[in-house]
Amino acid sequence: MSSNSQTLKSFHSINCNGRLIDLSSPQLMGILNLTPDSFSDGGKFNNEKSALQQAEKLLKDGASIIDIGPQSTRPNAEFLSSEEEIRRIGNVISLIKKEFPEALISLDTFYAETVKFGFNEGIDIVNDISGGQFDEKILDAVAETKLPYILMHVNPSYQTMHEKTSFADITLTVNQYFSKKTDELLNKGIKDIILDPGFGFGKTVEDQMKMIDEVEFFGFGSFPMLIGISRKSFIYKPLGKSALDINEETQKLHMKVLKQGAKILRVHDVAEAKKTVDEFLVL
Repeated sequence: MSSNSQTLKSFHSINCNGRLIDLSSPQLMGILNLTPDSFSDGGKFNNEKSALQQAEKLLKDGASIIDIGPQSTRPNAEFLSSEEEIRRIGNVISLIKKEFPEALISLDTFYAETVKFGFNEGIDIVNDISGGQFDEKILDAVAETKLPYILMHVNPSYQTMHEKTSFADITLTVNQYFSKKTDELLNKGIKDIILDPGFGFGKTVEDQMKMIDEVEFFGFGSFPMLIGISRKSFIYKPLGKSALDINEETQKLHMKVLKQGAKILRVHDVAEAKKTVDEFLVL
């Protein structure tokens, strides 16, 4: 193994409810949407039985983390309240925890009340696309749980999160955001931080391809990096393909970000991503 590879496989870990999770080997986060309107799998898993079956499949295919999403954040999606998120989640978290106690569960929400509900049900990670910007109480709620927090780069409001912006230097802009936000999180006592550059949120195709090329520079290696490019339009639209028809291209990009030190891949197709991770680990 080259010294460069050793550097990129640097040690990171997160504390999930007292379990120390070693991220020196990349982890797969399987997406479980409890929504009727997500762009590629809306309505498939929005009842307890189908959600539990999908969780089992994600885990068998190689996911160590299940990311539960009660609200679609695609462009023009219906905006839901925290109460509706909680209604949609129902008993899904506790059922998965009972059936698969070793599984780590991440909750995709930008609401403080949903975080509190999820924590009581047994979640291990908070995945907040808003960077604490859509609900001023969420960061305090996360701090109270002492759970790891996924910090994503995004425009500053729900209404503007998908507005395309062309940045003078996307990597510099994202790093300035991460620097400011991680200071805020650490000051609140949130110590286990995972960075997400925010693919698919308000960025041009060109900027997102630049981000792929420069993943190793995000966060300066201080925090583990999550990459979520699964079924994203910046990959399939320029190719004239659909979201479900870009596995080969996506896996090539997954390999590229793994070589630059990405620690978590957030994916729909876990089995395919597992092949890519296994291939990476023998390099």
